[in-house]
Amino acid sequence: MKNLQSLREEYTAMTLDEKEVDANPLRQFVLWFDQATQACLPEPNAMTLATADSKGRPSARIVLLKELDEAGFIFFTNYHSQKGRHLEENPYASIVFNWIGLQRQVRIAGRVEKIPPDQSDAYFAQRPRSSQLGAVVSPQSHPLPNREILDNLYREAERKYHNQSIPRPEFWGGYRLLPHSLEFWQGRASRLHDRIIYTFVESSSWEICRLAP
Repeated sequence: MKNLQSLREEYTAMTLDEKEVDANPLRQFVLWFDQATQACLPEPNAMTLATADSKGRPSARIVLLKELDEAGFIFFTNYHSQKGRHLEENPYASIVFNWIGLQRQVRIAGRVEKIPPDQSDAYFAQRPRSSQLGAVVSPQSHPLPNREILDNLYREAERKYHNQSIPRPEFWGGYRLLPHSLEFWQGRASRLHDRIIYTFVESSSWEICRLAP
């Protein structure tokens, strides 16, 4: 393996000023997200989701942001998965977007809640049929003796729902992370990066502060 200590990347692409960011962090996020999309970065909606169980033991994985509304960030999963079990025990999480092509990242933390069933139904209905079947048959995060079992379950579901619509399983649906802080990070030279954090305060307003890199 190459000497990791010798790996270096100088960040000089852009700057970030607390006097110029949008007063609303969700609008600032949309601005950056649109720029990441326009830059043709691969899967700009990919985010690291970090959860923790009731004892504070963390776990992180990549999931996809599927909706963003005025309340927060929405993703979908199996409620019986590890992340689902964690969120049942400890309904707080962090997500991170890493847009390395723009030398940017966004860190978001907040409380997580399930979205209404009809909203999960609407999203599930527009998924590709193969994804719907995958959600129905996969006991996500639970042990499997072999791959063949999963493939057989998929084929059985194909036969069961042949020429039929596939209903959303009750154990699958969406979560919304309601942010209480959002940090926007812009890489700068000499590792003196720009870090601007929004913190939710009373009266539905946000406090904006620069952090040392």
